[in-house]
Amino acid sequence: MLGSCGAFPEPGRACSGFLLDWDGYRLVLDLGYATLPQLLAHVPDGAVDAVVITHEHPDHCIDLHGLFRIRHYGSAAGKLPLYCTHGVLDRLGGLEPDVDLHDVFDVHPLPGHHRIGPFELTGLSLPHYVPNAGVRLSADGVALAYTGDTGPDPLLAELGRDADLFIVEATDRDGETRRPTRNLMTATEAGAWARRAGARRLLLTHFWPGNDRAAAVAAARAEFDGEILAADEDLVVTLDR
Repeated sequence: MLGSCGAFPEPGRACSGFLLDWDGYRLVLDLGYATLPQLLAHVPDGAVDAVVITHEHPDHCIDLHGLFRIRHYGSAAGKLPLYCTHGVLDRLGGLEPDVDLHDVFDVHPLPGHHRIGPFELTGLSLPHYVPNAGVRLSADGVALAYTGDTGPDPLLAELGRDADLFIVEATDRDGETRRPTRNLMTATEAGAWARRAGARRLLLTHFWPGNDRAAAVAAARAEFDGEILAADEDLVVTLDR
């Protein structure tokens, strides 16, 4: 876990980001505020094999710009495969209009289906304020699913179906369930969708700064009787074959 906060990072934490290492193939899921230093602590020089960005909000993508600079001004050979939703490069391109992000990134669109190293990736459109792709990655009979940011949607059950680890945003923002249009979820809803999906384990993430994480786990447990984890910077979760 590179980061666990939504919107902006709490002191000592970072926003959304995950590093997945499968037999030495290293894939990054989201790179929000303050995730790049976390990534570099595990992967010197940012030497990852692919990056997946669920959507263009800066708490999920802003540190991709720092990774771009490392590779643009460093000695990395070849372009880095980048799988992202429409709008991500436009958002980041405004930070440095004099260079072309395509000089570093080999860009592939989400949602959609892709082969990434050892992984089969399936991206599904989920409701948010901007285009957001929930991501399912599978390899050797093991599946990980990640919602990005989303409101409740029937596709969540498909995304997380029988997943070994279902990473679900649990923003728990005040008044969220009373909003006429739902673009984020609560921990209780995260637990309910993990149950409907039949996931083995649930990882709650994207905590609104200041929220009680133990209370979020307790709320999710009212709906999901499998193992529940709260994302925490540097937490390591093993995915068994």
